[in-house]
Amino acid sequence: MILYSFDKSEIVKGRFIKRLNRFVGLVDVGGRLVKVHISDTGRLKEILTEGREIYITLSKNLKTDGKLLFAKMEDGFILLNTSYHSKIAYNLLKSMFPNLSVKPEYRYNESRIDFLVNDEYLVEVKGCNLLVDNLCLFPDAPTERGVKHLHHLIKSKKEGYKPILLILAFRDCDCFFPNLKTDKMFFEAFKMAIKEGVECRIFKLKVDEDFNIIVDREIDLCEERWALQKISSLL
Repeated sequence: MILYSFDKSEIVKGRFIKRLNRFVGLVDVGGRLVKVHISDTGRLKEILTEGREIYITLSKNLKTDGKLLFAKMEDGFILLNTSYHSKIAYNLLKSMFPNLSVKPEYRYNESRIDFLVNDEYLVEVKGCNLLVDNLCLFPDAPTERGVKHLHHLIKSKKEGYKPILLILAFRDCDCFFPNLKTDKMFFEAFKMAIKEGVECRIFKLKVDEDFNIIVDREIDLCEERWALQKISSLL
């Protein structure tokens, strides 16, 4: 099932040079250096390496010369632009809920939760790009906002909502686990959320040759002891 299609004619191949700051990267496009906006604020250290084949769109309407879309990894193309996550998630929700009614950016306490579905399901979306062996990890940088979202999902469960944490995994992994090595607070909040009945749905997505985002399969949480052993091997 195709969740989102990019216009292939607007996509340009380049080579990543370096990250100038959290939001801007320098890219070689046919010998010309251009600055691109990076919407994913994760560390992406194993992805945005010098010489990495990446794909961007160019624009005259941005403060930069364009924006970063994809990187080519050993396991295929991966989406690095978080601004498309809500569009992808919305189409995924349509397959999960046949009679879909959605309120996006729903205000709940001090948070904006990505979707209120059918007036009862609070759905928060997270994109996952960190791969360790066959394990997808989130986050790859500390996220106070992510911790707050989890605590609010827990609170909403006690108030009668049906909260869902929806993980979009863009790497070729067999299972998902919260990244204790990077963010202990998120790890603890995640474990509490699962214990309190917050549902976690994890979908492994793929990017095909025409830059369509498609569903590969739904995957599970990793077995905890095995996952923690893998995480401990991280540098």
